[in-house]
Amino acid sequence: MRSGVLAQKVGMTRLFTEAGEHVPVTVLRLANCQVVGHRTKEKNGYVALQLGAGLRKVQSATKADRGHFAVAKVEPKRKLAEFRVDDDALIPVGAEITADHFVVGQYVDVTGTSTGKGWAGGMKRWNFGGLRASHGVSISHRSIGSTGGRQDPGKTFKNKKMSGHLGVDRVTTLNLKVRGTDVERGLIMVEGAVPGVKGGWITVRDAVKKKLPDGVPKPGKFKLADNAAQAPVSVGPAGEGA
Repeated sequence: MRSGVLAQKVGMTRLFTEAGEHVPVTVLRLANCQVVGHRTKEKNGYVALQLGAGLRKVQSATKADRGHFAVAKVEPKRKLAEFRVDDDALIPVGAEITADHFVVGQYVDVTGTSTGKGWAGGMKRWNFGGLRASHGVSISHRSIGSTGGRQDPGKTFKNKKMSGHLGVDRVTTLNLKVRGTDVERGLIMVEGAVPGVKGGWITVRDAVKKKLPDGVPKPGKFKLADNAAQAPVSVGPAGEGA
């Protein structure tokens, strides 16, 4: 099991196939996604990678966060996320994951926070049909109707679908196909819609219900720099320097 990535939703566009058909895609940008820490069985009871993405002002970070990033020798990050991985899939701390971590044609699962819609009625929130357009219904055409019985059961049951707050939920969309990557600009293009607003943060990882295709880099595709004078080294499928 490989690590996922933290990305930022840019928006939607389309790509054209060789046959001239257009494919709607969502563009995700890797905003300097780096490994910030490791979680090990000996210390934490499980194996995972902590990733950080985005820029954050040093003065806006707490003292504890500044110390945490200083140990990892990375700039303060705006967002953090953990990804469970196998024992042999750990990526070095400080390494930056690149867009070719995913290959064209593979499927991924994306998770984000859905767009907030505010207070919504039953028809918009739950796709209710509403009341009749005529025959006795007066100014109540979009109401949800009865919410419970009178004497029996004499109450409205819990979890009854009613009006309320819509959106701002954690949503996972499964099996989106990777249609293209741009390593230089750090872009990943996946077919279909991704939950969330433009600029929202998205986690992307290998699909759990699809088999990984051949040629996927393991433990991942990343680059690291030992010091400022040394150029970043691309690490391939087996973890060796390219």
